[in-house]
Amino acid sequence: MNAGKRAFDITLALALLVPGLPLMALLWCLVALKDGLPAFYTSERMRAPGRPFRLYKIRTMSIARGGPERGVSGGDKAGRITPLGRTLRRFRFDELPQLFNVLKGDMSFVGPRPPMRQYVEQFPELYGEVLKSRPGITGLATIMHHSHEEKLLKNSRSAEETEEIYVKRCVPRKAAIDLLYSRRQSFCFDLYILYLTMGKLMSLPGARLQRLRAKAARV
Repeated sequence: MNAGKRAFDITLALALLVPGLPLMALLWCLVALKDGLPAFYTSERMRAPGRPFRLYKIRTMSIARGGPERGVSGGDKAGRITPLGRTLRRFRFDELPQLFNVLKGDMSFVGPRPPMRQYVEQFPELYGEVLKSRPGITGLATIMHHSHEEKLLKNSRSAEETEEIYVKRCVPRKAAIDLLYSRRQSFCFDLYILYLTMGKLMSLPGARLQRLRAKAARV
């Protein structure tokens, strides 16, 4: 990561923490009152092969029984998402604590979503290339593939089915888009991805996604 991108991340994270800290405190209280403690959720993610970190989120699911979470969320876990958690996920408020991951240097605002250790160990060469870019809160693959991934996984009825779909149909596609981002990364492109991310949460004027979809289709 170059110094300019890092300086932008720190500046934006500090600016967003001004309204973000009171909002996180409010959401912590809401989750604690409605769904119990803990209200925050941490999960191991990989910054690079052999470099794990703790990802911070506001908890949106009931606590798993029988051990820690493993694997991505599919239809087999949908019943555990709380009503409040669905709202938090819709507006991505559950990801507000990742501002602290950005300040710590574990993540950037824009980059590939940080994968779990099991996938990095399963595909070391692939993620060795993808994670040359620092993981991000949002990214090109988030914009281009996230909705499609949710559709692919929502009807899975077991952890094994979710895993098979994710490994065969999501990992290669997301990695290809992340590598496209790494080849074309620039400050202006990052700003555009941030703008498109905001456009998924609210109505914003400006360019649509056709050009990005066309680029991704050529990967």
